[in-house]
Amino acid sequence: MASIMTNASALTALQSLSATNKSLEQTQARISTGYRVSQASDNAAYWSIATTMRSDNQALSTVQDALGLGASKVDTAYTGMNNVLTTIGQIKTKLLSTVGQTDAAKAKTQTEIKALQAQMKSFADAATFSGSNFLAVTSKQVAAANDGVQPDSQIVSSFNRSSSGAISIGTINIDVEGTKLFDYGLATDVKNYGTLDRQTSIYATGAAQTLYDNAYAAALALGKTDIAANSDGQTAAGAVVARVDNISAYNLDITAAGVTDDIITQMVTRIDKVMAQLTDSATILGSAKSSIDLQKTFTQSLMDSIDRGVGQLVDADMNKESTRLQALQVQQQLGIQSLSIANSASQSILSLFKN
Repeated sequence: MASIMTNASALTALQSLSATNKSLEQTQARISTGYRVSQASDNAAYWSIATTMRSDNQALSTVQDALGLGASKVDTAYTGMNNVLTTIGQIKTKLLSTVGQTDAAKAKTQTEIKALQAQMKSFADAATFSGSNFLAVTSKQVAAANDGVQPDSQIVSSFNRSSSGAISIGTINIDVEGTKLFDYGLATDVKNYGTLDRQTSIYATGAAQTLYDNAYAAALALGKTDIAANSDGQTAAGAVVARVDNISAYNLDITAAGVTDDIITQMVTRIDKVMAQLTDSATILGSAKSSIDLQKTFTQSLMDSIDRGVGQLVDADMNKESTRLQALQVQQQLGIQSLSIANSASQSILSLFKN
C-alpha cells in the first residue's frame, strides 16, 4: 500500500541510522578516553570494582612511601650502629694495651678512650631521620612495672582488604628497646638504660665477676635495671675482692680510684659482652631492613597486578575499536543513503496524478 501519511521504509531506515549513530558515539568515546567502561552507566559492576581497586592502589602507593621512609630510618640507625661497633672495638683494643702499663701511660690512653666514648655518643645522637632515632632515645614512664621500656616503632607495611570488604593495616615493628644505646629518660632510680650507658659493677677476679653477672642477668630478666652490687662482694670461695661500681661502656675510666690491672682485665671482658649485645642489636636492624625491602618489592608487584586487573576490566581494545569505528562509519553512510531512498520513494506517488 502506498501512503503519503506513513512511510514505513523511511521509519525503518531512520531507526537503523539512529542505532548506528549511537554505536558510533559510543565507539568514539572509547577511542577518545581509552576506556571501555568509563562511567557507571557503561557497566555498573565493572565500574564499581575498578573504582574500589583504584582507591586501594592509591592506598598501596602511600604504603610504598611509608616503607621508603621506614627504610631510611632503619638504614640511618644501622649506619650509626656499625660505626659504634667499630669504635667500641677500638676501646677494647686500647684497654688491652694498658694492662701492665704505668699510670702515666694509662692516663694518656684514657684520654683516647674518652674521645672514643664521646664519638660513640655522637654516632648514636646523630642517627636520626625524620625525627626518629632508634639508638638514642628518651623513654617514657608507661606503668610502674614497665618504667623506661621503649615501645616498638611501627612502620606501615601493607594495606589489606578481606573478601568481606574489611580493611586492615599491617606493620613491621622495630624493637627499639633492643637497639637503644643511650636512654635519656626518667629518673636514675627507675631508668632503663641503653646498651652503652647501662652501669654495672666490675670485680677484680673472674669468679666474683661471674657471680655478679649472673645476678645482674637475673635482675634484667625480671625487668630490673639497677641492682645492688653483689651484696657481700665475695667470690664463691668466700674471699672478699675489690670492685669498682657504676661502670658502663660509656663512662669507664682506667685512671679512677681502685682500678687495677685485674679490674681492667674484667673491663675488657665487659666490653666484649657489650660488643656481643651491639651485634644482636645490629641483627635486629638488619632483619627489619630485609623485611622492609622484601615488602617494598611485593607492594610494587601488587600495585602492578592491580593495574593490570583493572585494565582488563575497563580498558578499551584500541585495535578492535578502530576497526569497529570504520565499520560504523560505513554503516552510517549506508543508513543515510537508505533513508534518502526511502524518502524519495514517496515522490513516485506524484506520477500517479500526472496527465
